[in-house]
Amino acid sequence: MIERHSRWSLVAWLLAALLVLFVAGPLVRLLIQASPASLGQAFRDPELVASIWLTVVTASVATLLSLLLGVPLAYLLARVPFPGRRIVAGIVELPVVVPHPVAGIALLLFLGRQSPIGRVLADAGLEIVNSVGGIVAGMLFVSAPIVVSASREAFRAVDPKLERVARTLGDTAWGAFRRVTLPLAGRGVLAGAVLSWARSVSEFGSIVILTFNPKVASILIYDRFTLFGLPAAVPAAVVLLLMALVVFLLVQLLAPDRTVGDRR
Repeated sequence: MIERHSRWSLVAWLLAALLVLFVAGPLVRLLIQASPASLGQAFRDPELVASIWLTVVTASVATLLSLLLGVPLAYLLARVPFPGRRIVAGIVELPVVVPHPVAGIALLLFLGRQSPIGRVLADAGLEIVNSVGGIVAGMLFVSAPIVVSASREAFRAVDPKLERVARTLGDTAWGAFRRVTLPLAGRGVLAGAVLSWARSVSEFGSIVILTFNPKVASILIYDRFTLFGLPAAVPAAVVLLLMALVVFLLVQLLAPDRTVGDRR
């Protein structure tokens, strides 16, 4: 029995090592591919710097919209039983399984000038296609489910009795949410927001259909790769990877602690 267990442990470690190598290997290879000189040149590249700033700003706007729209929905899904709750939750999570070029085409049909909503937005001075608005729309579509999912789980982890106690002490529903539930769930909500921001930064498939210009960083990398080849794309790719690694570290710091014996 002990021998069988040892063999299984060895197989498990080997399979786990293969997966870790497959994930980490390409990233490490990319990091060591770019020389310090090429990275320094990349940070002095006006087009790349402008695309990074555009990516940061639009991802931040998309994340703020995800929080504004997604946190109330997440609270309702976590706390309030209502007809069709599972259907609503499924609809919000659909962007996770929809191929992103398909999402871009769907958004183009929904928000383009040929659609009723697109015409109304255009008349109001809000151009979506081939504009910064299109970038934000593509980012919001793919990142909002992350905020909703993370916030819903964070709210579920807060004991509803604490809200009821606050209400019995004279607090309003909004006051109980603001002073009790949100602070206790805040770490999970913030972690979801950081992941949402990172997902927005990395988005490509929907944005390339909605707005090729101005170029966010992911599209600029693809454009340089197709026009000038791998050497031209590597420095910009490394810069974007470094941004992703910073976000990864933030998520690790914000994520709730979990121990092996934790069963909550």
